[in-house]
Parts: sequence; structure tokens; C-alpha cells
Amino acid sequence: MRALELLAALRRHNLRVFSLQDIANLFPDAHLATLKNNLVSWVDKGYIERLKRDLYACTAPFWGSELPDLYVANKLYTPSYVSLETALSLYNIIPEIAVQVTSITTRPSREFKNRYGLFIYRRCKKRAFTGYRMVAYEGYKVLIAEREKALVDFFYVKLSQGQPVDFDEERFEADILKELEWKKAKEYAELFDHITSMTVDACRSWLA
Repeated sequence: MRALELLAALRRHNLRVFSLQDIANLFPDAHLATLKNNLVSWVDKGYIERLKRDLYACTAPFWGSELPDLYVANKLYTPSYVSLETALSLYNIIPEIAVQVTSITTRPSREFKNRYGLFIYRRCKKRAFTGYRMVAYEGYKVLIAEREKALVDFFYVKLSQGQPVDFDEERFEADILKELEWKKAKEYAELFDHITSMTVDACRSWLA
């Protein structure tokens, strides 16, 4: 198998980000050891890039565009969705543009770093893994928390790490927070625990 064959097959199947297993599925007659050696060679030549162990992406020159970091976040560690500071920043609930991409997962908390940046994943209970939607982002489909869920995720993670939530110090944009569906936020908080639910109530009182 040549590199151009691989790139053509990936394009046909719209696999910009792919695993070794994806390649094995596309080329079932190829030997796994040969595929691994080819991938190493093609990374060195710049046809593809390594995102983490056994996960790769086609480089921009061979696909026509750069990969958005939020899309990379979805693919690096699954299941996951973008949330916490990254989502709050996108919704202008907090003023800062987060340097790292933060996500929620049902798997153990992890961090990854590659040329697209630092990717942080925080674990939540399976029953609380909800409140996200698929949106179009820079030409790609990305899973991201709703505004209410991003805020509740933020409260839960801080509290679970033993950190207090000071609404003044967080520099929340009060006018935007007032637009949230607080009934929905409360329902999401109750999927976590009583302390997170109480923090949602406190935040709403702080806005009053």
C-alpha cells in the first residue's frame, strides 16, 4: 500500500482522524506489522501526523485545511464533549479565551499534549454524561456542552477537587448568566450531587 492509496481511501470515507484499526479495516489484506511501519514512515514524510498512540490525522497539505482543536479534542479521548472553561469562554460566560481545551468524559481524567495544544479531560458520572449537542465548528461537527451544562460541569469539577466556587472571583458575565434556563441547570446539577445542586441555587441567588 502506498501513501496516496491510504490518503485516497481516507478521503472516500471522510476519515481525517483515524486509528491503526481503521487502516486495518480499510485494507484487510495488509499485514499489521507492515501497516505500523508504513505509518511511522509517512509521519516522518509529513503525509500524516501522530496525535497520540495509535491515533493519526491527515496533515493540512493533503486535506486542504487545518484541524480545529475542538474537533481534535472530541477524537483524542472518547466518549467526551467540550465543556468547562473552553465552552464557557465560547459562550462568553467567562471573558478569557482558554489556552487549553477542556472536556468531560466518563473515562478516567487524562491530559494529552500535541501540536494542537493541551487537552484536559475531567471525569463525570455516567448518568451526568448528557447536556451536550453537535454543532458546526470551522467546517467540522463537534460535540459541545449546552451553556447550562458547561456551567454545571464547571461547578462539579471545582467542587470535586476541593476548590471553592467564588462567583465574584470567577468573573462571570452576569448578563449572560441571567439568560440561562435555570430549571435545566438545576436538573443537570441533580445528576451530580446535592452540593452541585446547592451551588446552582447559590449562583442564581447571586445574580438576583
